Amino acid sequence: MTEAVAEKTAQHGLAAHSDGDWENRVPVQTRSERPKSTDVADFARVTGREAVWKFSPVAKLDTLLNGELDGSRIPVEVHGAEGAGSEAPGVTSEWISRDDARIGRAGIPEERGAAAAWSAFGEAHLVTLASEEKTTAVITRDALGSDARAGHTVIEAAPHSQGLVILENTGSAQLSENVEIVVGDGAKLTVVSVQQWADDAIHLASHYATVGRDASLTHIVVSLGGQVVRLNPSIHLDTEGANGEALGAYFADAGQHLEHQVYLDHNAPHTRSRVTYKGALQGEGAHTVWIGDVLIRQNANGTDSYEQNRNLVLTEGTRADSIPNLEIETGDIEGAGHASATGRFDDEHIFYLQSRGISEEEARKLVVRGFLLEVIAQIGDEATEQRLQAAVEAELADSVR
Repeated sequence: MTEAVAEKTAQHGLAAHSDGDWENRVPVQTRSERPKSTDVADFARVTGREAVWKFSPVAKLDTLLNGELDGSRIPVEVHGAEGAGSEAPGVTSEWISRDDARIGRAGIPEERGAAAAWSAFGEAHLVTLASEEKTTAVITRDALGSDARAGHTVIEAAPHSQGLVILENTGSAQLSENVEIVVGDGAKLTVVSVQQWADDAIHLASHYATVGRDASLTHIVVSLGGQVVRLNPSIHLDTEGANGEALGAYFADAGQHLEHQVYLDHNAPHTRSRVTYKGALQGEGAHTVWIGDVLIRQNANGTDSYEQNRNLVLTEGTRADSIPNLEIETGDIEGAGHASATGRFDDEHIFYLQSRGISEEEARKLVVRGFLLEVIAQIGDEATEQRLQAAVEAELADSVR
């Protein structure tokens, strides 16, 4: 049964036609008009021609989109910053049934992949942060195997709490999941999703966040491993003074597909957002996709927003799709803008480093390292930052030509 469906909005100048249900076939005009439902039956089978799927390798995703998903509990471990077995003060972890009232508060699916996972999961993993002193919780998911699975995670930061939650994804997997993030009034939360999957992993993820009054969410995505990773965060700034930052770093190798569709929804006065995603590509068939949507609604006066995507192409045979979108429904804003750039190394940077006695190969590595680590350095957990820096180094060791 459908839990929520977006209302249809009449478009000026359009009328029903005698050759069929013409009105219902009008394309969605804005991001906010997309139909929403938790029932997979409400979404047609994906063909790859749809706007939200046209860049994705849908043939590789067929099992997660159309197959039967195992909705049992996903093996997880929650621990503190000191490593496995350590405690995270002020953090609780529990499993809740799919009909629990704490599910569905941050958002619901807008496409078939997320709806398939929502329809299939049996229990959700709820992680709650309640401490006003900053605390760190690491959620590890590995050993998922080759079976197609559905997952659901809810991360909630109580009012005025502070915390860092890191989702660690490793090993082989075929996983489709929804992650809800609820940030209470006055809270400050950072959520980091790290994709270091094995080479055969397929991962579809939709992250939904709602940010309370004068609260702040920093959402960071680091995608390095996996055959196909498609992770789409939607951050809803629904109350006055809410702040959302969406950061991402990704490195695609030969034959790898890494996709991120980011949505910032300003739906209250005096909200702020920043989006920065940076990627590098090397190897034949490496493909990255970044789509950024920012919506500033009519009631969001005083909004301050900016989004940008930067891609660094290291070899021939790669493809980077980058599409920033900005919708503004009010003229009373502080500022809004977007930028996108894809290119090769800056010859001036390379020349400068070579003039200091650094070889060309090492100079190229330094440029890429600094390019991606600008995002990784904002995670706020030294052990995770060092591990990801080492992972980037390993990527660079393969070939930077």
